[in-house]
Amino acid sequence: MRSIYLPRTADALAFAMSTYGIPLLVLATTRSAALTGAAFALEWIPRLAAFGWAGSVVDRRGAAVVFHLGSLGRALALAAGAVLLHLHPSGTVASVTVMVLAATTGVLTEFSYIAAETAGAAAGRRAGARAHRVQAVLLGIDQTATLAGPALAGVLLLAGPPSMLAVITVPSLLAALLALRTPPSPVAPARAPKGQSGAGLLTGWRTIRSLPALGWLVTGLTLSNLATGLLQAAGPVIVVQHFGQSTTAVGLVWSAAAVATLLSVTLCRFALDRLGLWPVGAACAALASLACLAAAQAPDYRSYLVLVAVLMAAEGGMTVVLRTLRSRLIPPEKFGSTLSATILILLLPFPVAGVLTALTPPDELGHVITACAALQALGLFCAFARLRTDPALRT
Repeated sequence: MRSIYLPRTADALAFAMSTYGIPLLVLATTRSAALTGAAFALEWIPRLAAFGWAGSVVDRRGAAVVFHLGSLGRALALAAGAVLLHLHPSGTVASVTVMVLAATTGVLTEFSYIAAETAGAAAGRRAGARAHRVQAVLLGIDQTATLAGPALAGVLLLAGPPSMLAVITVPSLLAALLALRTPPSPVAPARAPKGQSGAGLLTGWRTIRSLPALGWLVTGLTLSNLATGLLQAAGPVIVVQHFGQSTTAVGLVWSAAAVATLLSVTLCRFALDRLGLWPVGAACAALASLACLAAAQAPDYRSYLVLVAVLMAAEGGMTVVLRTLRSRLIPPEKFGSTLSATILILLLPFPVAGVLTALTPPDELGHVITACAALQALGLFCAFARLRTDPALRT
């Protein structure tokens, strides 16, 4: 609890509050929708670019050190931003501050996240046959933070931008202090390439290719993420324009999805104890495929909300399977690099989904989602059919 779960809880809360809160902060400070969108991009573009570098640094220096320094750096950046916004609440200085803060916290958050995931995987390996329970708890922590973080950030912003940043500094600083209790993780040999993004991603890609079970599961989930990402990107258009609901109803869809995912993760802990990885993963894959296909044809808002919640709950079950398999198969000294490559592959469909949404007329979105759902079903079927006899998923 003290060495893994508490640091992860503090870091996940700071992660969610900063990721969702800073774009709100930009809008409140600059009153510009364009700058708000740019801030969101500034959070994610450097973050994606830092994946390989973060994995290499974690492999070379260890998860505890990088976890501590990443969280501490984010806390210092947030504290500096709070001071600057207190002194300059508006104007050019305020605009530059919030934009720089978006980019800085994005990169630092990536380092702390990769380090926290590496520490969690090490805890899973120590747990042996109970590794899936550790991963289920970690995923539950992430989902709870995702559910609570944006709401907390929005409420804190009512007290003013400096106050909001000051409060977010607290869980980030707490994560940095608790990270000192994190057990040390294996590090790569001294002859390994130094912290270079390309070298880290290349090492991760080679490791994924050398582990067929992991490769097939990542492939299936990547195709699944294209359908999920399209539902997320097109959600406002579908809910507001197609179903005639308010923008608040869009948030309600994903809040319901987060709650469903938490319940799913809890149930998966017990199901994995009794049935093993493959049956649970295959059942979640089938449920996700059916829910996505049905969501594309949902006749009203209520059925759409329920189907999206079912889809995300099934995705949560598959994520527990992926995390457990990842902690079992990836060599500890290459875990950071391989984790970075895995997450980058899984995230690539999301910008593609955004482009598809932008290029598709609103009336045609249902057909595009149906096509992506069919591709999702095919990808997951092929992946789990291939993994049916793989020893890594038999237990």
